[in-house]
Amino acid sequence: MNRHDFLKTLAAGAASLLVPRWTWSEQPPEVKTFTYKTVGGCEIKLDAIGADPNVRKPAIVFIHGGALILGSRKDAPKWLNRQGDHVVISIDYRLAPETKLPAIIEDVHDAFIWIHKQGPKTLNISTRNLVVAGESAGGYLALMTGFCVKPRPKALISVSGYGGGVGPWCSRPSAYHMQKPRVSKEEAYASVGTKCVSEGGGQRGKFYLYTRQNGISLQEVAGHNPDTEAKWFESYCPLQNVSRRYPPTVLIHGTADTDVPYAESDAMDKALTHFKVPHKFISVPGAGHVLEGVADDEKARIFDEALAFVKGRVG
Repeated sequence: MNRHDFLKTLAAGAASLLVPRWTWSEQPPEVKTFTYKTVGGCEIKLDAIGADPNVRKPAIVFIHGGALILGSRKDAPKWLNRQGDHVVISIDYRLAPETKLPAIIEDVHDAFIWIHKQGPKTLNISTRNLVVAGESAGGYLALMTGFCVKPRPKALISVSGYGGGVGPWCSRPSAYHMQKPRVSKEEAYASVGTKCVSEGGGQRGKFYLYTRQNGISLQEVAGHNPDTEAKWFESYCPLQNVSRRYPPTVLIHGTADTDVPYAESDAMDKALTHFKVPHKFISVPGAGHVLEGVADDEKARIFDEALAFVKGRVG
């Protein structure tokens, strides 16, 4: 594929390159959209999928991936609620680089405030046993909720997520992404803006690729240099904030992930083991990012295993 064709493909479907989607059934559940926060003229929304005014259901909160740079709440996968016995609440948050990491975490925190205050009466959900799931950067944010959200969720599921927050994989040029057609600085910054956005795809993929090719993705997302300000990142690093109070967690990661290293989930597994936190690490041999390359029936088995563990912990 030449440079023009590659960038055209990237612009058309950047979010789907990072977060695979599953289609809903022929009769998809009703989706209700709410604005949970407005800041800087930016409306930040969530979708509630499958709420029933006549049946009170537990809820699963889904946080989309996309390197904190692209993606949207509309990327919620079907595997979260195959049986239809939960309400899936899929949240947006402000995206980098226009918004930096502290404000992104603030958005996640505020989404949970809305869910706890408005969810029972607006969506007819029980918030006693909230489960949080996320893929890729959404997996990172799901792991963040294990210590930065009060009350803590009852269980977490991270698919191809990361807990370290700081490391050469996101602060040095990526050999894998360097194999792709180079994106110039001018192209990269032309694909984003200066005003806050909470939904993004298309051209924003160019910016993501540029940051990985130049080893500046973490600095662009956080607004701080991990080489000279490592201590600043400690509050945004799930790995360094695991304790015995951390929620039961499922980690799912492919051993051939070229986007987020398998070692990230392996390190979280070791930390959770150290603090005796109930957890399950599902290692998927040969799988790529967010289980790319895995057959659908095997994905279904893996996700069913994850959900069974979670349901066994929250009841």
